[in-house]
Amino acid sequence: MIVRKLRLRRGWSQDQLAEFTGVTVRTIQRIERGGKPSLETAKALAAVFEVDFSTFTSEENDMTEREEVKRDEIEAMEYAKGVKDFLSGVVVYFILAIFFFASWGFDTPLLYIVFGGVGLGLVFQGLMAYEIIRLPFQNMERRIAEKKLGRKL
Repeated sequence: MIVRKLRLRRGWSQDQLAEFTGVTVRTIQRIERGGKPSLETAKALAAVFEVDFSTFTSEENDMTEREEVKRDEIEAMEYAKGVKDFLSGVVVYFILAIFFFASWGFDTPLLYIVFGGVGLGLVFQGLMAYEIIRLPFQNMERRIAEKKLGRKL
């Protein structure tokens, strides 16, 4: 969770962090979900974030103590992620609805429009979930978490 917090603090995407550290996006995702980084990955993360190497290699006791102390931060970040995902989906579905009705009007069979809209919506939602495309509210997750906590991350 510390990697995600440091990444959000700098406003980086998982893809950007993976590029800066020289690891895969999948590795970053695994570490953010609580996986333990390898020695090389921990060194790369420490260099990129300009923190002590031990931040990422501490024993499990230290990690659980840190998590208990920062439980409110974890909950705030999960809440912010849910809000961001919901709003991203709403924006995509409104854009698609406008596109379909502007392109085909109301005389096209509704079934094709519904399946086309849902299919394109799922594609766009997937592209945004993996941060392949980004909408203007890229840093929204960090701002919402900070607002919920009432302080900076």
